Amino acid sequence: MKYFLLPTHLAFLYSFALSKPVQIATRNNDLGSEIAVYEGDILLRRGRRSAINCESCLWPKSQDGLVKVPINISSDFSMTERSWIADALQEISTLTCVQFVNRTTETDYVYVERGQSCWSYFGKIGGRQAVGLVKNGCMDKGAIQHEMNHALGFIHEQARSDRDRFVKIMWEHIVAGEQGNFGKVNSKNLGLPYDYSSVMHYGAYDFSSTPGKPTIVPVPDPSVPIGQREGLSNLDVAKINKLYKCNCCSNVLPKSKGSFSSVNYPSPYPNNSNCLWLIRIRRSKIFLQFEAFDLQHSSDCSSDYIKIYNGNSKNSPVLLDKYCGKGPLPSLVASGSTMLVEFTSDESITATGFRASYNRVNCGDTFTESNGVITSPNYPNKYPKTQACFWVISSPVGYKISLKMLSFELEDSDRCIYDYLLIHDGSRPTSPAVGPYCGTEKVADFTSTGNFVLVEFHSDIVWELPGFVMSYTFGR
Repeated sequence: MKYFLLPTHLAFLYSFALSKPVQIATRNNDLGSEIAVYEGDILLRRGRRSAINCESCLWPKSQDGLVKVPINISSDFSMTERSWIADALQEISTLTCVQFVNRTTETDYVYVERGQSCWSYFGKIGGRQAVGLVKNGCMDKGAIQHEMNHALGFIHEQARSDRDRFVKIMWEHIVAGEQGNFGKVNSKNLGLPYDYSSVMHYGAYDFSSTPGKPTIVPVPDPSVPIGQREGLSNLDVAKINKLYKCNCCSNVLPKSKGSFSSVNYPSPYPNNSNCLWLIRIRRSKIFLQFEAFDLQHSSDCSSDYIKIYNGNSKNSPVLLDKYCGKGPLPSLVASGSTMLVEFTSDESITATGFRASYNRVNCGDTFTESNGVITSPNYPNKYPKTQACFWVISSPVGYKISLKMLSFELEDSDRCIYDYLLIHDGSRPTSPAVGPYCGTEKVADFTSTGNFVLVEFHSDIVWELPGFVMSYTFGR
């Protein structure tokens, strides 16, 4: 893994696990004699070392409070790669006041090009400002965001002035000649804590000369993970919002399970709030439940409301449109590994707000169409072991939900304690249920008493069987 940095009139380059990483000297030769090497991997125009804390390198804020960064993505990238880049940038735009917008005629803009390495300038430099992404190594969401954070004015996390309190650099394990990649800068740190989870942090084994020997060890706990590239950490978001003086209430929830609540809960939430919670877990789906819900009621929920998106931005499909008043609020399942929760209040009277929790599930979805089909994972092939699946069916108020089992074969056992299916009359695991069902027993047709149904399926560590397929319809 190779990293280079160019604050303001320079570039910060790195490649992720390339078989033939670009050497620093190669890039230096391309830059010319006006560039000086600073701390091994930082390249500066001679006489401009103060640029590392350059206040004028920030992108300007518009009168509407947004920091608009024009961007153009090279056509050298495939449509799939372009969508990956756009998705990574959209996450930044959703959680901060920095908005990446398609470049039209702007003179100053970011041009994302396919490079032989991954690299970026530091902060805004003016004119066409390139960011390089290599196909095999930079297409992870966090890697793309890493480079764009350099363009916004952020250094590597382990280069912070206070880093020695949080990590130990193992100089003896660093490849000869690469020690300059581990320098420190006189950074301001924005008054925010050190962030092991930042997308701007090196990994534990970057530039290691010996397999299994780390170059960075967290202290006091060496087991703390570093170098993740899943996406912005909560502190990455806080840093962008603080550096650019964004008036944003945004949170990232990256753990496999957790909880969150409205501001001040259980005391009344403040007026004129707009808060976002991005739930992002690894390679699973998200099951969200609300333990408490009390928002000011208004016609069409136009005053205070919660809105939930099936993805990482407000451009994602809506899982639950504006919802207000007092609970119960339905449980929801995201079709992927991200879910965005938005809460808004106006200037009038408030209520106590909400408390919610989430956890990961192997499979599931939320259905709102008037009819459809639910199947066990991999159907008609055998379902996998150790599955926990939740499907929420939501009909309009006044409509009931009818289920009909079309095929059913699970592992058979007394009391159905191994592989089993439950059907809940409501959207929560605590809602009244019929079942559990297992084996090849007859599953009776089911009609809900309200407008929500939760179908719950579990498999254990032993048998794999064909599973089930059921249909559902809405009716009065």
